[in-house]
Amino acid sequence: MSKSDNMEKSSNELTFGSDNPNAIEVMDLTKIFTGKKVIEEVRAVDGISFTVNKGEIFGLLGPNGAGKTTTINILVGLLNQTEGDVFVGGYNVKKNLNKIKELIGVCPQQASVYQYLNARENIELFGNLHLLKKEVIKERMEKFLNLLGLTKAANRSAKKYSGGMLRQLNLIVALISDPPMLFLDEPTVGMDARVRRATWEFINSLKETNKTVILTTHYIEEAEALCDRVAIIDFGKLVALGPPKDLIAKHSAKDLEEVFLKITGRRIMEGI
Repeated sequence: MSKSDNMEKSSNELTFGSDNPNAIEVMDLTKIFTGKKVIEEVRAVDGISFTVNKGEIFGLLGPNGAGKTTTINILVGLLNQTEGDVFVGGYNVKKNLNKIKELIGVCPQQASVYQYLNARENIELFGNLHLLKKEVIKERMEKFLNLLGLTKAANRSAKKYSGGMLRQLNLIVALISDPPMLFLDEPTVGMDARVRRATWEFINSLKETNKTVILTTHYIEEAEALCDRVAIIDFGKLVALGPPKDLIAKHSAKDLEEVFLKITGRRIMEGI
């Protein structure tokens, strides 16, 4: 089998590193930033532990500086942890990062597309980087453009896109290889209410293909609408974990925003 054939596997054919039902395992994860440019030691992530089930939409909630993005960056191999163990798809992130990269798609906070290219050119470029066949790229591209309402703007230079449209294109690029696991870091920032709702529907539909989605967000209603379970992180510590409805009931709150307020003493948007 050629390298190209290997890279054209669908998410159903890509295999996890173990039969463990957990897509992700995080154990006592700690990240401390030190160095000449750091005035004092910063403990960005402070001994957190959680698991993510296969096929689950799992939310990480917290204001800026809470440790969400640092945690995500460790999970996808962009940062090394100071302490603790992390397994993604059954693989140790320190030892098997190349295996993990085959299993994940990443949609970062900042748009990772080339703004002088149009949507179709961007998608084709990233599809080619994954060594996908042209017909596979075209089929997936047209499907995603249609589902996210970008078809009419697909031939327009990305530099002319709104912030919300850039994030939607970013999402398509992350999905073009059909990864079984998707990391979405603030995917709907900059979207108007209509586009955000359409993007929610699209993200929720990913469960039909048994994808595991890890979502970070400042929008409490987004987590409440999409996530099977949420982890609330504050000052680098995990302060609550569970299904939104269970957390709301446990804290006698009217919604997840009130849960966050009761636990942390502040509203989630205060950290922005």
